[in-house]
Amino acid sequence: MAQRTPSELAEHLKDGLLSFPVTAFDDDLLFDETAYREHLAWQASHPVAGLFAAGGTGEGFSLTPEEIATVVRSAVDEVGESVPVLAPAAGSTAQAVRNARDAEAAGAEGLLLLPPYLTECDQDGLLAHASAVCSATRLGVIVYNRANAVYSAGTVARLAERHENFIGFKDGIGDIEHLTKVYARNGDRLFYLGGLPTAETFALPLLQLGMSTYSSAMFNFVPEFALAFYRDVRAQDRAAVTEKLNRFVLPYLEIRDRAKGYGVSIIKGGLRAVGRDAGGVRPPLQDLTARDLADLKALIDANVLLTA
Repeated sequence: MAQRTPSELAEHLKDGLLSFPVTAFDDDLLFDETAYREHLAWQASHPVAGLFAAGGTGEGFSLTPEEIATVVRSAVDEVGESVPVLAPAAGSTAQAVRNARDAEAAGAEGLLLLPPYLTECDQDGLLAHASAVCSATRLGVIVYNRANAVYSAGTVARLAERHENFIGFKDGIGDIEHLTKVYARNGDRLFYLGGLPTAETFALPLLQLGMSTYSSAMFNFVPEFALAFYRDVRAQDRAAVTEKLNRFVLPYLEIRDRAKGYGVSIIKGGLRAVGRDAGGVRPPLQDLTARDLADLKALIDANVLLTA
């Protein structure tokens, strides 16, 4: 398959469900490429629009730059012919630029620019940071509006004017006024995706703000349910969405909220519960307790017909 241009990638991603595969680790918490490839192949066997390798759910924050490049290359080799693979650009500006160049060399089709490391920054600094990454690659770039990287509507517009390969805005804050300003100022120049954890909880109201898609972490272990939920959201079927929230998503959130950092741990727990173990999580995250894993497995088992 010929690689898509940034604008073609945006058109493809905006109308389908997106997901962030976990990164498989062995018992020593080293990258398990065989298990990872098996997981990616299973994910790509479902009609997902794009897979973000080594992202937040993929514990990209705990991977070295060399490991990120290896994970992205493995993903592209395994599923790149059938599903667009996007890579992370994270950390300092220099590291994010390196990630971008490594991703392009590996054959990824796009980038998610994560917030820069810790330090507070204002709009001119964010503009320079994102511009450096956009300028370093031909890949389509999506910014992640979260934490210390809150891009104003004006900054987003300036990026869109400067860089043709700036294609998307992912939100992890949920400020309705801010999102309204960003969409009103930039319109269809970009595509917009929800990135609040857990995205299904917010998907229906954010659709009204122009966010036609979102990243589903639970697609990792219940892909049929995640796809059915997305179809209900796009159909604006409130009754169906509410039924699925009550039946599975809200009880799932109760388990997720028992400990800090469980947002990733519960996904790996879900894979273990469905017989597709991808290993544990790296510190500073912690795996689910035996009780939490048992409760999650019981919830999944009670919802065998998750697409109904």
